[in-house]
Amino acid sequence: MIYFGGGIMKVVVRIGGSVIASPPNPELIRKYAELIMNLGKREHKIAVIIGGGKLAREFISLARELGLPEQEQDELAISVSRLFAQVLSMMIGGYAWRKIPENIEEAVRALSERGIVVMGGVKPGMTTDTVAALLASEIGADLIVKATDQEGVYTRDPRKYSDAKKLDEIGFNDLEKILSEDRHRAGIHQIIDPEAVRILKEKRIKTIVVNGFRPENVLLAISGAKVGTVIH
Repeated sequence: MIYFGGGIMKVVVRIGGSVIASPPNPELIRKYAELIMNLGKREHKIAVIIGGGKLAREFISLARELGLPEQEQDELAISVSRLFAQVLSMMIGGYAWRKIPENIEEAVRALSERGIVVMGGVKPGMTTDTVAALLASEIGADLIVKATDQEGVYTRDPRKYSDAKKLDEIGFNDLEKILSEDRHRAGIHQIIDPEAVRILKEKRIKTIVVNGFRPENVLLAISGAKVGTVIH
């Protein structure tokens, strides 16, 4: 059994939509379901937050072209993230786990009752990164692991710049300096949402960013192995 500081861990796992939803990846969803169930059997408390990925951004673009304001664009993206959360939740707990929490309070209650909770977005103006940060703060999480489409945090966007270098660790203050966007907008797509960074910095919640296409990286991060980028 994996222990942290002498006790069983409370972990928030933030799975990027870019990993399991762009396009939908049944094999990865299955692997994450198995990993989360195994962590639950070890009595860890596991909260999972899933993004809507490319499909969510397509609905945002559709809404924008139809002239719908940003609040409505966000609402559609939230619905998509909840669909992917529902798939994973039912893979873990069956039909009884079909209802996805719509706010932090419902998530805390579900986590308390069964030790595992899966959710998507909660309200317009708030990304799933921010949901993960708020939930981690609420439950006193030991760690957030963010599973992304990159190996970790880079000095600049590696999709745009060939000279970008991966960082093994970084402080929250320095992370704020290298983020390209400093406020929320519908469909924002960067390594961590700026509002989430502010919450994590204030609450001092250790965060590890890993390549989510290899679900075993999440387990490595939880067990203390050197993987991805540690943010502290």
